[in-house]
Amino acid sequence: MADQATPPGRDPSLFDAYAPAQMARRVEVAGVAKAGLPLLPLLTLALLAGAFIAFGAMLFTLTMTNHEMGLGPSRILGGVTFSLGLVLVVVGGAELFTGNLLLVMGWADRKIATMALLRNWGVAYVGNLAGAVAMALLAYWSGYMDLGSGAVGATAIKIAAAKVDLDFTTAFVRGLLCNTLVCLAVWLCFAAHNVIGKIFAILFPITAFVALGFEHSIANMFFIPVGMLAAGNDVYVAAAGLPGGVDGLTFTGFMGNLVPVTLGNMVGGGLFVAGTYYLVYLRPHS
Repeated sequence: MADQATPPGRDPSLFDAYAPAQMARRVEVAGVAKAGLPLLPLLTLALLAGAFIAFGAMLFTLTMTNHEMGLGPSRILGGVTFSLGLVLVVVGGAELFTGNLLLVMGWADRKIATMALLRNWGVAYVGNLAGAVAMALLAYWSGYMDLGSGAVGATAIKIAAAKVDLDFTTAFVRGLLCNTLVCLAVWLCFAAHNVIGKIFAILFPITAFVALGFEHSIANMFFIPVGMLAAGNDVYVAAAGLPGGVDGLTFTGFMGNLVPVTLGNMVGGGLFVAGTYYLVYLRPHS
């Protein structure tokens, strides 16, 4: 008998969110398709993902410049603006390494071969890096950091300097917590039927990870290189006014952040999110 609460002619399946068990199957099917992408489309979409995340990072940097809202409100607003990056990735279509850690579900269910999984991650990571670094160069050459008489450039330096100053353990844990939220955002998108639903699914988890100061490897592929570029401009450096200077903004400092953050991202997304949902929804039926 039809649900009397459902208006005539309305199909609930087109409006109500997918249930978690259905979401798990949808994630697995999408993961199998991603693992089978030919090299050129995969690399191209990975380049786009790096650029998309960089756009969100650029907007975040501007938002955090010369704000007078206090710690909590400013960081929440910064998180909302940074969400642009994942909205572009999910809605526009791109291959983001951190989100693709959900492919672990299909791999654990033996639908994705180990080499196909590693191929996807490797190409996505390299493509994300190239896209993000290219955007750092374009952002610097565009004069975007001259906004506010160099205040945006100073903010870029301060963001990058804070990241390279993290010790290994702190960077790893922040990476783990970050990608738990990022993969939960992607996971929640599989509950949605439309673009608006996907945007709202992304908004709150991404705002949370940014506001809480967690670390995202692909975002840092933009934040740190653009800070390194800005550190070559005396106006930006003077405006930043860092007591310790900018000596830490080197390739070594970049790698010292990227390695532990990437490892943390892999544990948070691949184990905490994908592994947990595989155990709950897919393993019992394997």
